[in-house]
Amino acid sequence: MTLQSRREELIAELEPFADHHERFQYVIDRAKSTPTLPADLKLDAFLIEGCTSNLWLVPSLEAGVCRFRCDADSLITKGVASLVCEFYDGATAQEVADTDADFLSAVGITQHLSPNRRNGLTNLVGKIRAFGRAAVHS
Repeated sequence: MTLQSRREELIAELEPFADHHERFQYVIDRAKSTPTLPADLKLDAFLIEGCTSNLWLVPSLEAGVCRFRCDADSLITKGVASLVCEFYDGATAQEVADTDADFLSAVGITQHLSPNRRNGLTNLVGKIRAFGRAAVHS
């Protein structure tokens, strides 16, 4: 599946909610069912800077595709980060490097995040895309 198709799929999943409160409740509910990272992966090396809560991103390259796992202390942060990781997970390094996670603003999530959470989200997407760029050049 291309990132464009995944983008459309995630927008279709998130659009039906009438307002941003319902949408965030859905994101929080998704976060509750997302697996947590094992304690041995919650390292400073995987922390995303600039977020109000601790947010960890564990990227890897497996069989030619990028894999992303994340966890956070806050359910909202974990939910939004999980959506981003789900979006990029399984894509080629070139796709990851070339594609922004603009689906979050398309469904009204980015606009309703606090400035610190928005900053953390920007840093998360930046780290993911930087991992893609590094994988392309390795």
